Amino acid sequence: MERRFRITVDGRQYDVTVDDLTESGELLYPQPGSMTVPAPSASAPAKAPTPTPAAVAAAGPGDVLSTMGGVVDSVRVSVGQSVGQGDEILIIQAMKMNMPVLAPHAGKVQSIAVKQGDAIEPGQVLATIA
Repeated sequence: MERRFRITVDGRQYDVTVDDLTESGELLYPQPGSMTVPAPSASAPAKAPTPTPAAVAAAGPGDVLSTMGGVVDSVRVSVGQSVGQGDEILIIQAMKMNMPVLAPHAGKVQSIAVKQGDAIEPGQVLATIA
């Protein structure tokens, strides 16, 4: 059934016509408990296998590993450079934050396995200090 109303919004009057759905038996929303969900059938398609993260190579003695995934923002050392325990080796950017990677012990940088802009995974070897 159609009904007419006059409404006022911000001081202006409007004449509107509204269909009353409650009288026609049509409901805007279903009644609680009126909907049923079909049970899954035996022939339902199998779920796709969940991809596993790439295998991380075994770390050797002196390897400095990433503790998080991200992108290498900058490398602060070079091969052959002596570093002290706690010295900044490189910066990882993750979730718009720069996180320093510190030397776990004093020594000489033997190799650097990443460069600026490389995407890295947790547990990935970043450098080797001996």
